[in-house]
Order: sequence, then C-alpha cells, then structure tokens
Amino acid sequence: MAGDESPTATLAPATGKPMQSGTVRFYLTNEFGLLVLIVVFACLFGLATKGFFSPFNQFTLGRVAAVNIMVGLSMMVVIVTGGLNLAVGAIGVCAAMAFGALVELAGLPWPVAALGAIALAAALGWINGFVVVRSGLHSFIITLASMSIFFGTMIYLTKAQSFRGIPADFSNFGRLRLFGLVSPLLVVALLVAVALGVLYRFTVLGREMLAAGARPEAAELSGVRVGRVFILCHMLSGALAAITAMLVVARTGAAIPSMAGQLGQDWLLPAFLGPVLGGTLLSGGRVSVSGTVLGAILVTMLTNGLLLLQIGEFWVQACLGCLLLTAVLIDKARRSYLAHRRMV
Repeated sequence: MAGDESPTATLAPATGKPMQSGTVRFYLTNEFGLLVLIVVFACLFGLATKGFFSPFNQFTLGRVAAVNIMVGLSMMVVIVTGGLNLAVGAIGVCAAMAFGALVELAGLPWPVAALGAIALAAALGWINGFVVVRSGLHSFIITLASMSIFFGTMIYLTKAQSFRGIPADFSNFGRLRLFGLVSPLLVVALLVAVALGVLYRFTVLGREMLAAGARPEAAELSGVRVGRVFILCHMLSGALAAITAMLVVARTGAAIPSMAGQLGQDWLLPAFLGPVLGGTLLSGGRVSVSGTVLGAILVTMLTNGLLLLQIGEFWVQACLGCLLLTAVLIDKARRSYLAHRRMV
C-alpha cells in the first residue's frame, strides 16, 4: 500500500551487495514481520478453535478490524508530528452523537448529517491543534484535558441519551456482506488508508507533515509553516475519528454515548497499537500507513482468537498491553541494529 514515507530517502543500486542489504532490510521491516505474525496466528487460531474461519466470524473480524484500522489511522496522523491525540475517542463519540442529533432531531438526510459530524470533529481537532501550537505544551497534556472537556460537554448537551432513529439504509450498510464474507466497513477503512498513502507519498502537504514532524526547526527554515501543519494534522485526526464513529453507528444502528467507553478510553489502546506495531515513529517524521493497517488487523485477530479460546476480557487487555510494550522495545532494537549496520 502506498504511503510509507520518510522525509529523506535513498535509492538502492540495481545490482551488487547494496541490493542484498536492501533485501535484508525488507525482512526486518515491521510490515513483513506483521504479515508473518498474521499468517502464524491465523493458522494457530484456525487449528485451536472451531469457528475462527467460519464466514460469520470472518465477517465479524472485518467489521471490528475496520474500526481498529480507522482509529489507528486517526492516531497515526498526529503521531507523525511527534504528538499524541488522547481525545480521539471522545471526539469520535461527539461526532456520533452530533450525527444522531442532526438525523433524529433536525431531520437532516444522513449524508448531510455525516458531513456535519465530520466538520464538528475537525473543528474539535482544530481546537486541540491551535492550543498545542499557541501554548507550546505537549499534545499529551492538551488532549488529555480536552478528552474530558469534550466528553463532558457532550454528556451535558445530550443528557446521556442515545439516538436510535438512524435511517434504515445507513444501518443496513453496516450489515451488508460483500461476497457473503466481507464487510463494506472494512472496504471504507481500506479506501481511507489508500487516500492517506497518496497524501503522504504524492502531495506537498503530506511531505510537509513528515518534514515538520522529523525536524520542525529545519522545516520552518525551509518555508514550511510548522504550526499550521500541526493544526491540520489534528484536524485530520478529528475527521478520521468521526469517520470511525460513523462506522460504529452503521454497525450498531444507534449513536450511543458509551460506544467508545468512558471518555472514549476504549479506543486508546487500539489507537496506539496499530501505528506503533506498523512502524510509525513516536518521535515523528515517519509514517507507515500499510503497517498501521496490518497492525490493526493483527490486534483484531488476536483479540478475536483469544476470546474464542474463552480467555477472559481482562487477560485479553493484558496481552494487548504487553504486545504494545514489546513492539516498542523490539522496534528500538531493530532500529539500533539497522543503524549499527548503516542500513538507515
């Protein structure tokens, strides 16, 4: 998938030893490792459980993976700047509730309501980005605070009431089965990933985002308006969180305040796991769209397989937390090895 980019790149020679180094480097990439793990765990769960490869379970996997992919992409576009967006879940829930209100209370057609919800989420992202740039504080602090502010305001305005008057054609979209197996929600998530890949690889704005995340001072000297770029990244994160929420509403047929947990915290672990497993640098400057997608698929598969093995939810969360910590440590070791061999 297009979109794995860094601010600097080199072209390997077509022949000779450098090509061998390039081949070795490919086998050390996060994407290759994730592909291997996905195949291995698919075989293990297929042998250890009865229903892992059933059409119903594969359909369910696709719907859950779509949400995990989208929330991972929403976090990824901020991590590329060296920042974080802990409010991704809260923004998504606010967008979902706005969508429900616009449809049920205002009587707007669902496409118009969806655009309004995405615009609201982008505006909330703008608030985060603006405060981060103006205050100079790390986005961890700002988004930790805004997570509570956004969620609390939404609860106050909606009285914590759900909106269940979602149009049937919108809800039916979330229940469709393409070829009897694939959820259209997964198709939407993959199309968004392709669009982000094009953004980072082929557009000036995408390259400015990468440059601003890698070396803000150097990017500023090169004419990049770093503050503006950071704000745009937060706005993009908000919009992606809103699309994630739309997928959840289509899947459940209702806009529910608790759809992402208290304060939207249920989305935080999947939001981090996808990008980190995929190779997006927490320090900023490098993004891996395909790696984020594969990481989200692996997380979805592990969660589903462990639950089919009747392992408690608590232990599933513990395993995912260990996976995140292990991924960070392995990635650090891998990069040290590549730097030692002068392959980066």
